[in-house]
Amino acid sequence: MLYPHSLLWHYLWVGPNVLQLVLAVLLWRRGFNRQFAAFFIYLVYGAVEQFTLWTLGVLPLSYVGVHPFWRAFIVGSAIEDFVKLTLIWALFTHLVGRRPSIVRSSTRLIVGVGAALVALALLAAAHTPMDHRKLTLIFRAQVFEMVSYIVLSGLILFVFVFAAYHWLTWGRRSLGIALGLGIVWCEHMAAWTLAASWLLREKGYLLDFLNMGTYHACVLLWFYYFLSPAQQGADSTHDRISLDREVGREKGSANSQGQQKLQPAWFLGRSRS
Repeated sequence: MLYPHSLLWHYLWVGPNVLQLVLAVLLWRRGFNRQFAAFFIYLVYGAVEQFTLWTLGVLPLSYVGVHPFWRAFIVGSAIEDFVKLTLIWALFTHLVGRRPSIVRSSTRLIVGVGAALVALALLAAAHTPMDHRKLTLIFRAQVFEMVSYIVLSGLILFVFVFAAYHWLTWGRRSLGIALGLGIVWCEHMAAWTLAASWLLREKGYLLDFLNMGTYHACVLLWFYYFLSPAQQGADSTHDRISLDREVGREKGSANSQGQQKLQPAWFLGRSRS
């Protein structure tokens, strides 16, 4: 069904998902599938979904029409969005769980931000002009992806800003997950907005390369954060030190002379010395 594409195009669609399954197996073997359950589910489901879509895409048009492919795309994306929201929630609750005093207020805040982002995304969708040269179902799929990534990218950026504002420190692997998601979701938001607006017209296939290449880079980033041997075992030590500092801060001991001041975690997985 797909138009003829280069070997690179097919690799960028299939290759990252193969690596994704490899990473999921490694997480399972090292016991990280329980500690990062939402991320593990995201890896497995995302790979299975993309393999299914790729198979539907390479089958002849007589076997799979255009509309069945895009219907499967929308349904798969909707399920994946639920998994992604669960992953954001897991990252956020892990962060604020170290500061019990802000758990309730922070939960209300992220729900409010999410609602505001949904309203903003729906407003953007309503003002997206439809080009009548495109099939209606394809246009709806592109707008659906644009709406999804407006919400997802906004939420992950909110988590980074919230962590920085409250001086929360990230575990190394949690930071790696969040960085990868932030990069790929922000890029996808821009790419699907361009696709829905059809600004590139016949050059729209370049957005496929951009989307798949960015995702490939983020999968490699996750490999680095989870499997680099130099940092093995550093998460638990760092989390224990960070928690001790934060508890001391809440008890008013941050001003004592022997207490080291907590440093903001902006984009680092450890506090600065």
